[in-house]
Amino acid sequence: MNVHDPQALHESLLRGVSPHCRYREDASPAEWRQEARRTLIQLLGLKLIPAEKRDARVLDRREEKDWEEFRLSLPTEPGYESLMHLLLPKGVSHPPVVICLQGHSTGMHISLGRPHYPGDEEDIAGDRDYALQAVRNGFAALTIEQRGFGECGGGPEGPQCRLPASTALLLGRTLIGERVHDVQCAIDFLRSGAFSVDGERIAITGNSGGGTASIYAAAVDERIGACMPSCAFTSFYASIGVSAHCFCNYIPGIAREFDMGDLCALIAPRPLIVIAGEKDTSFPLKEAREQFVFTEQVYARLSALDRCRLIAGLEGHRYYANLAWPAFHAVTGW
Repeated sequence: MNVHDPQALHESLLRGVSPHCRYREDASPAEWRQEARRTLIQLLGLKLIPAEKRDARVLDRREEKDWEEFRLSLPTEPGYESLMHLLLPKGVSHPPVVICLQGHSTGMHISLGRPHYPGDEEDIAGDRDYALQAVRNGFAALTIEQRGFGECGGGPEGPQCRLPASTALLLGRTLIGERVHDVQCAIDFLRSGAFSVDGERIAITGNSGGGTASIYAAAVDERIGACMPSCAFTSFYASIGVSAHCFCNYIPGIAREFDMGDLCALIAPRPLIVIAGEKDTSFPLKEAREQFVFTEQVYARLSALDRCRLIAGLEGHRYYANLAWPAFHAVTGW
């Protein structure tokens, strides 16, 4: 090891970390979950984000052949409103909802299959139009523009999340925590009765940075009944520990308490479908399989091993619709 290289030191330390919040076989799953979730909420800075209790504003409405669509602005904390699109499938009464979180891209219009800027077509071609996939599978779909992306701080040049992620840290908050907070406010809205959806059956999915936020949101909030992250799961060491990912992925102290397998274990016993890519260099499959062992340990302890799956597509960093939805139907029964 180069003793003059701080990154070499950090990687060595990260490789040797044993997360404090890892589940131990002699622990009560309920007690472990309660304590671990409390720690995660603190790390995310969620307690420092005040909720705004106001109704969503309908900004636009459009009719498509198979669904009705509403563009919404939902206040989620004083001084901030989250932009969303709600798609309601026609001919389906009280459908379950899939919350769709776009990853690092030009925005949530990718989830809707609507290219706005150069390069969007390529993103969509990686099966990233999963809001359309959800509604075509009979679900309502809610896209949320994540903070720092698209119309909420990004734009045609792509995500601009480094500065808001940095300034959030000055406040003791994290950008991922703020994104999770927006998801929780969206769930409040979905369960309010403003639209005819099944607020008791809410799932969440996303690719890359959208998958990351999906994992954290489902780990924190048990109202999320199923979680399906794509190309966002591996060890911290193999991904954000050894290569320069977007700054918004980094949460102070997270590796001392959790690795990704431990975070997904907090979702147990709710359905979990982890999608990976065999050639994904950003979230390597080898370490994903190693981490999934820790997730399966808790699912097995709760007699719910049939509710979690790790499936891998043959390509790289993308969404795999042909694998995702059959597995989702099989594991959830929705």
